[in-house]
Amino acid sequence: MNPLDATKSGFLVCIAVCMFIYTFIYLKDTLSEEPNEQKFNANIAECGFYPDELCSALFMGKTAAFKIGNFCQNTHQPKPLSCIQTSCNCSMVLKTLHFITRPLSDEEGNFSLAYIITIHKELEMFVKLLRAIYMPQNIYCIHVDEKSPKDYKAAVQNIVNCFENIFISSKRESVVYAGFSRLQADINCMRDLVRSKIQWNYVINLCGQDYPIKTNRDIIQYIKSKWNGKNMTPGVVQPLHMKHRTEVSYREYVHSGMSYVYPTKNIKAKPPYNLTIYFGSAYYILTKEFVEFILTDARAKGLLEWSRDTYSPDEHYWVTLNRLNDAPGATPNADWEGNIRAIKWKDQEGTTHKGCKGNVNFDHEFKFDSLTSIHCKLYIML
Repeated sequence: MNPLDATKSGFLVCIAVCMFIYTFIYLKDTLSEEPNEQKFNANIAECGFYPDELCSALFMGKTAAFKIGNFCQNTHQPKPLSCIQTSCNCSMVLKTLHFITRPLSDEEGNFSLAYIITIHKELEMFVKLLRAIYMPQNIYCIHVDEKSPKDYKAAVQNIVNCFENIFISSKRESVVYAGFSRLQADINCMRDLVRSKIQWNYVINLCGQDYPIKTNRDIIQYIKSKWNGKNMTPGVVQPLHMKHRTEVSYREYVHSGMSYVYPTKNIKAKPPYNLTIYFGSAYYILTKEFVEFILTDARAKGLLEWSRDTYSPDEHYWVTLNRLNDAPGATPNADWEGNIRAIKWKDQEGTTHKGCKGNVNFDHEFKFDSLTSIHCKLYIML
């Protein structure tokens, strides 16, 4: 064999080896990818707005969704929350905070939700919550604790001013945990909501430490499929160990930055209208008709007045009225049906859950599917 033929043979062998290696690597990468999943391309990753498809992919653990999330978090770091500390014009607020500006489906556009959000601290957490649940067809009443600092109130007002469907409650309370003021804050927002020109179907109450685990569309579909026209107020007849909450009078104490509820020695009268008191969740999903009933019915007004000196009245008020047979959307025979919240109680850390941390799999830890949000309770359950 002459030198030229030897060189050609060696070159062909080299090409063959390279093609074999390339084919092996390509097949290895292809087979290792999940079926029907496109390869992640950082150049086309869209950051700041995640449609339902990407959210669903994240919940199902799809690899590409996690890659997009990591890319956006690590290499695309805008300043979305800069406008909450300084005064920005509304166009800048909408641009930097990436609020959704149109209904994402016809189904959502034709079914409006009202939200009541009570807040008093952690401004950035509130903005993240609001951005996550915001839809232009919904309406939002924000109750800012009267005790909150002036700069906090001003910052919230700065955000709210940019939206026609978000407003601050016309009457604000100095909210005390487990006190009547917490219940009154919701009532205040309800009065504002029923007077609104925006028509809504259901109202959902949240606090500033909530965060959604379901999309707006998920919530609507769940309501329409299982609770259409019904209220969701999980609860049971008041257990014996909870009766102290309504048998003696309680008072709110607010002074020098401290606030709490304490019992007195005064024995309370029986509930008005011979009502059976129930015990349940302070969080609810209620029809507009039921809200109007609460604000006008004599029994509802009587129970509200009677509840002024009870402990944590929001945990008996909604569920008690929703068990009345003639209340709009009532569920007289309901129990703890309707999982509205996944809550981590501080005194159950180490037994039921592992504490409040990032990247927590609530479905895995709690073995149930909560409808609207997760909530970390950093205090002891009473």
